[in-house]
Amino acid sequence: MLKSISISNYILIDNATLEFDKGLNVITGETGSGKSILISAVDSALGGKSSKENIKTGTDKATLELTVVSDNPEVKQVFKENEIDAGEEFIITKEITPSSTKYRIDGTLVNQAVIKSIRPALLDVNSQHQSYTFLQKKYHIKLLDSYAKTTCEELLKTYTEKYHAYIDLKKKLEELKTKSDMTDSQTEFLKFQLNEIEEGNIEDAEEDEKLHKELSVLENAEKLKELTGSAYWALSNDDNSILSGLSDVKMNISKAAQSDESLKDMESSLIEANEILRDLSYSLRDYSQNMEYDTERLDEIQERLFLLDKLKRKYGGTLEEVMNTYEKLSTEYKSIENSTEELEKTEQQIVQAEYDLKKLAKKISENRKNYAEVLSSLVEDELKKLELPKAKFKIDIQETDLCENGIDDVEFLISTNVSEPLRPLVKVASGGEISRIMLALKTIFAQNDDIDTVIFDEIDTGISGKTSQAVAEEIAQLAKYRQIIMITHQAILAAKADRHFYVKKTQTEDTTKVNVYQLSEEDRLNALAELTSGDITEESLRLAKTLL
Repeated sequence: MLKSISISNYILIDNATLEFDKGLNVITGETGSGKSILISAVDSALGGKSSKENIKTGTDKATLELTVVSDNPEVKQVFKENEIDAGEEFIITKEITPSSTKYRIDGTLVNQAVIKSIRPALLDVNSQHQSYTFLQKKYHIKLLDSYAKTTCEELLKTYTEKYHAYIDLKKKLEELKTKSDMTDSQTEFLKFQLNEIEEGNIEDAEEDEKLHKELSVLENAEKLKELTGSAYWALSNDDNSILSGLSDVKMNISKAAQSDESLKDMESSLIEANEILRDLSYSLRDYSQNMEYDTERLDEIQERLFLLDKLKRKYGGTLEEVMNTYEKLSTEYKSIENSTEELEKTEQQIVQAEYDLKKLAKKISENRKNYAEVLSSLVEDELKKLELPKAKFKIDIQETDLCENGIDDVEFLISTNVSEPLRPLVKVASGGEISRIMLALKTIFAQNDDIDTVIFDEIDTGISGKTSQAVAEEIAQLAKYRQIIMITHQAILAAKADRHFYVKKTQTEDTTKVNVYQLSEEDRLNALAELTSGDITEESLRLAKTLL
């Protein structure tokens, strides 16, 4: 239940705190006094829309603080999933600034989605907008399922999961059909591309770089042979060679080292240098002698590079990209090859899934029809209490094609006069009839759900006299097992309140304020007297006392 709400700088309210009772909480006041602002504040605190325009003019921040008491398992689960440390009594705070909106639960910052996820377990608002929603046919199946959730909830959950899997299979089938519809020429072109890359026989992503290096050697074979042969000749091929001169130097240093041992290291270095240069000369000799201008190999490399360059131009800038393209095209081609088999398999899966869904949908439909009869009877009983004794209410269920909700097309039908046939609920013209139908539905659903608080925003629209008395008694009965918060303009309804709030708007030349008062018994008498006749007179006070 809602224990209290504190409002600060919200629309026209400076500061207000309402302490709600467990039973029936009534809000009255002159037309245009700002009563709906209070409902708006509750709605906004529980995740409803808000904007910087909701901040009272002249202030920089609006704050709404809602104290809630709930032991609902769904609420506890949300707290657990979001690591919110809160007990059965907790405070929801909403702070609205020109640049942002922030929510907190017991001081823990949360996002709007968390607030919205717990709202359905805490509160049910019956406003003019929701009355319109109830009238719309597309919502009727949801309302029926809500009433029948004791036996249908698990079935519907299973059905929804299977239905989504069924839709996924159908999407997959369409994709497979698209692939299977590929023309022969497209398939052949894909095969041609694969063959072309396969003929390239690429095994090394760096093959082209290696071939370019080898090509450079072959193209310069004669020059390389000449340069390396000349180098060999200079090193060791005559008496004036480098090695010959180095040998003379080594011999002189060896003799000198016999007299000065400090030259031994130099002697060793010269010996090592001589050996290195001799090995180098042999290598240069072998390289020069073996270097041949191989025209056959040269042509082979150029032809290979031409092929690789062609593949790189068509399938990627590098051999690695060409190899990746091949893998991609190969996967696509295999997919096409396997599509026929997979398509047949998927079609079989769809047939089985559709069979299972229809079987489950029929079971759900049977349950709906059983609950529809019960709910129709209960609504008629409630409408009789609400001064519609000849009203007939029927939940019409027609079989339709398999869809997300099963195989049922559900619509609420009503006749409020004995001379009229059953018609769709949306065609009910009278505001008073709509109000009573909504109240009847709310009363039944409230007995069947776990929601602690129901808000009625002007449920008395279009009713008066004896009907008002019936509505008042119905709401009073509902308030025995649900907390009710109600805006009303009728004294006969307000007189049933366990707690009465009065909203008053005052205006000066440059300011407008809305104040909210919790009425004492004496003040309440005056408020009821004012509601009965517009003025507080002896006669209106006497009538107010009678109502109380």
